Amino acid sequence: MKFQFEKFGFNKIVYILSFALILFTFGCEAPTTTITTTNTTAANTAAATPSASPAENKAAVLPVTLPVLDAMFADDGFGDELKSKLQLTDEQIDKLKAAAHDAVSNLNEDGENTGSTRAAREKSEKQIREIIGGEKTASLFEMVSRRWNGGDKPDDAANAKPGALPTDTRVVVNAPAYRMDLFDNGKLVKTYKIGIGYPEFPLPVGMRKADTIIFNPTWTPPDEPWVKGKFAPGKKVEAGSKDNPLGPIKIPIGLPSLVHGGKQASRLGGFASHGCVGLTNNQIQDFALNIARLSGSELMPEDVKNYEKQKEETKNFKLEKTVPVELRYETIVVEAGKLKIFRDVYERGTNTEENLRAVLDGYGVSLDSLKAPERQKILDGLKQMAIDATGQPVDSNAANANSNVNQNANSKTGDNSKANANSDGGSVTRTIKGKKEVVFELAELKGKGYPAPVNLSQQ
Repeated sequence: MKFQFEKFGFNKIVYILSFALILFTFGCEAPTTTITTTNTTAANTAAATPSASPAENKAAVLPVTLPVLDAMFADDGFGDELKSKLQLTDEQIDKLKAAAHDAVSNLNEDGENTGSTRAAREKSEKQIREIIGGEKTASLFEMVSRRWNGGDKPDDAANAKPGALPTDTRVVVNAPAYRMDLFDNGKLVKTYKIGIGYPEFPLPVGMRKADTIIFNPTWTPPDEPWVKGKFAPGKKVEAGSKDNPLGPIKIPIGLPSLVHGGKQASRLGGFASHGCVGLTNNQIQDFALNIARLSGSELMPEDVKNYEKQKEETKNFKLEKTVPVELRYETIVVEAGKLKIFRDVYERGTNTEENLRAVLDGYGVSLDSLKAPERQKILDGLKQMAIDATGQPVDSNAANANSNVNQNANSKTGDNSKANANSDGGSVTRTIKGKKEVVFELAELKGKGYPAPVNLSQQ
């Protein structure tokens, strides 16, 4: 067995504590209390980050909400950036922090509230404009979206087609499909059904990377009102406890997201986390073994079982090489000869005829060339999936809402009572009303598209 636990200096410990603080806010992260390390001579240099295969163009724009903003503020550098780039005053920054903190404090996971990303976004936009004005709000949203999505997209990303098949080794997550795939040198070797972030805490998009597997992560509940007696603030919840939302393993994939266990099988295929990829405990153990293998690291099933038995000891297993993790938001895909249209659960306005035509054109199929009844069924299905988690229609311009804040700076927002019905609610959105996808078999697509799931793990 080959251990690769890297020794941590003071600066790295400070970094970990900062990293943990960000995800304390979400209940999706935890500090590491005991780290067993050994020296290693292996070269752990980061692999070159490949270009992302883009989702529909609008999908890259993040619907910014106050909970998302709260995660950004956990990084002290974010406040400094607001001062230097947006010229915000200390008073404005303090007010933004307070508004974002209050938004998170009022959310919990109890009940069956069915809210809306749109409603949360509209409320957030209104509050932020009142604090810093329309022009700076537009700049703020652009900055937050860029940070959340992992930075600027590679220059060649816009030239790749939706549903592009990787040719390298990487993990691909498509949020609206609730699917995570492992590719080994361009070959799909494993598929997992996953839980994704609540609409109030959306899973980001863009290129990330995994370089460490953390066994036996503990979780320390924050001293927040939303804990509401379920947990004792500041009291560590051990790995393996039914109350630990992280399960036996977590794998950081770039702030503020993780791939982690702790989820019930019933939560897969729906909303289940605070900006993370959620798996069951069995799935995360299997995923850890597979991603270690893809990285060229030696990790055996008996090693994972031994770590599980030592719950009091948190350990970091450093991968031999980093593994790219690509987070997509593609609601229109061609998969194994079938056209699939997924629900636009994050309300990004991606289920449009324009995007449908672009996807089909990418496979040499013209929508207009299809027989009229078949074409109409597809367009009806597209409309059926252009709805949010509550079943409300999604504005096709929804993804651009934050970027157009300045244009609406002097207009009223939040007048849509139906959209805002749950914006002040105390629960995150947990349920999805109605069908999550529609599927069409087209002879013209036979043998084309992204591969069907392989060795599918559903529990």
